[in-house]
Amino acid sequence: MKSLFTTLILYFIPFLTFGQQMLLEEWNKESITNKRLIPKYGYQEKSENEKNADIDFIKTALAKDTSNRDASNRLIQLGFAYVYKDLKTAMYRFNQAYLLDSTNTDIYWGFGGVYMTLGDFENAKKQYLIGLSIDSNNTHLLTDYGTYFMIQYFELEKTSKNDALTNLDSAISNLMKSYSINPLDENTTYKLSVCFWYKKDCKNALKYHDECKLLGGKPINANYTKDLLEKCN
Repeated sequence: MKSLFTTLILYFIPFLTFGQQMLLEEWNKESITNKRLIPKYGYQEKSENEKNADIDFIKTALAKDTSNRDASNRLIQLGFAYVYKDLKTAMYRFNQAYLLDSTNTDIYWGFGGVYMTLGDFENAKKQYLIGLSIDSNNTHLLTDYGTYFMIQYFELEKTSKNDALTNLDSAISNLMKSYSINPLDENTTYKLSVCFWYKKDCKNALKYHDECKLLGGKPINANYTKDLLEKCN
């Protein structure tokens, strides 16, 4: 089981390292003087130069896209391209996406992703819940909120079985809602497979693994497939 557990830990929580925990301390310290590291700039007042820079940025961004929403989505995509390479740049892009379209609930997906990568799970949860309070059917938010609960399961599994299983059920609930809205998301189907594996439900673990594979199988790790097939066939 060791290879499977290692695979799942690396997939769900690759950011749980000493170095990243130190990064969280540095992040919190720098965010005191750098509002760009806070979601929505922390609602802090901007200088006239900053306001003018924002106006220029919006004009430039809209020259490349047909609408504020398109421009905002493009910045969110850019942000996720930086999440595991340069978190500062990722957060800057998500905040710029907010500037372009403050009604785009995918910005909370981005904000939450930054905090998840930092290992600040409670702030990640907060961002997901804000977004879901606006759009309860946002599948990106539902899937990553489900991931939040899966991480809680991993952390509690050895110390509090009942609490761990409660979190596992919450993970499945959110992932299933996301799947019911969009069954073609590889990330959602893979995570559902993993969750059902931990529920000892081989039928559903195999079902969602195979669905993910048919969709391209990009998230699937070969070690997971090997262990799943050995134990569930």
